[in-house]
Amino acid sequence: MGRECVFCKIISGEVKSDKVYEDEDFIVIRDIKPVAPVHDLVIYKKHVPTILNMDDEDVKKFSRLFEVVKKVAELEGLDSFRLVNNNGRESGQEIDHIHFHIIGGRKLGGLG
Repeated sequence: MGRECVFCKIISGEVKSDKVYEDEDFIVIRDIKPVAPVHDLVIYKKHVPTILNMDDEDVKKFSRLFEVVKKVAELEGLDSFRLVNNNGRESGQEIDHIHFHIIGGRKLGGLG
């Protein structure tokens, strides 16, 4: 667990969040700076900075990621959305704890 990581503090309950979903491996919260009507963060509970830092056990647990995303999409009433992972600082990752953005609720523009 990252001692100064805000996501680790959310997972431990030290920092409050607007939780959408939680299971043994993932927590999903609403983004505090949403870019669309629905902007949720799917956060892996184990502190892993990026995809490149995942070990074999992490990869196995991530096999459930799309199951979690599907559940959250159903809870949020989404049938169209964007799933984004920023992996590293140059990609726009601001918090060094692996997470995915579920963005939807309006028509989204192109990437780039």
